[in-house]
Amino acid sequence: FYVNFWSSICLSLAATLLPAQTLAAAFDHQHNGFTAVLKQQVRWNAEGTATAVNYAALKAQPAALNAYTASLSKITAAELKSFSKAQRRAFLINAYNAFTVQLILSKYPDLKSIKDLGGVFSSPWKKSFVPLLGRTISLDEIEHTLIRGAADFDDPRIHFAVNCASIGCPALRDEAYTADKLDAQLFDQTQRFLKDRSRNYFNAKNNTLNLSMIFKWYGSDFERGFLNAKSVVEFVANYGTSLALTKAQEQAIKSGTVDLEYTEYDWLLNK
Repeated sequence: FYVNFWSSICLSLAATLLPAQTLAAAFDHQHNGFTAVLKQQVRWNAEGTATAVNYAALKAQPAALNAYTASLSKITAAELKSFSKAQRRAFLINAYNAFTVQLILSKYPDLKSIKDLGGVFSSPWKKSFVPLLGRTISLDEIEHTLIRGAADFDDPRIHFAVNCASIGCPALRDEAYTADKLDAQLFDQTQRFLKDRSRNYFNAKNNTLNLSMIFKWYGSDFERGFLNAKSVVEFVANYGTSLALTKAQEQAIKSGTVDLEYTEYDWLLNK
């Protein structure tokens, strides 16, 4: 009896004193639960540039998605801080996407757009409904404070990974983001998005580069020197093959001798 009693006491003390790094080690950094959901309910279009989500099926069987978001909610701010940069970024991107899907499901099928979840003076992205890091926060806080507002933020390609449940958004990937594949996944997302001619294309007739509104809204993020690009057009020119640009067009874009216009954003639900 005494041996078992003291063993229990010691185990309890050890669990209490474990550092955040040890506790966080139990977290599934492969995000397998989310990947399982995405593989089943997300489909790419024929061109591989956009995806559609089966919200009806997710609404009917929400258990797997709920279990995944519950695992995210268990991570404390201290534990997140102990993650590597890539682990932290993958965690936050996946959290944004998973909780966005849950937000849509809260009113599905009675909505045509995520904007229907807001109002004249309110925004769905400012709703505090996400149980994360020991608080209840908004999607905006995940994106603009925890990701873009982080001291080590240096990669504008996250804008092709976070998904706002709309046709105009970059695709919701059919797999979770993971630290070991993050750079390759972000590269692939950027290529796929720029290949979508409904949102990004070069009009040779009037020498105009037409880009998604994402590049206008977050223009400052593309001026940080990523890939040695200090402007939106320089960033895009690095992905010339995705836009099917000629070498002359790439050079014209880099030299600033083309006009820049932005395409209309489609806020209809990506269902």
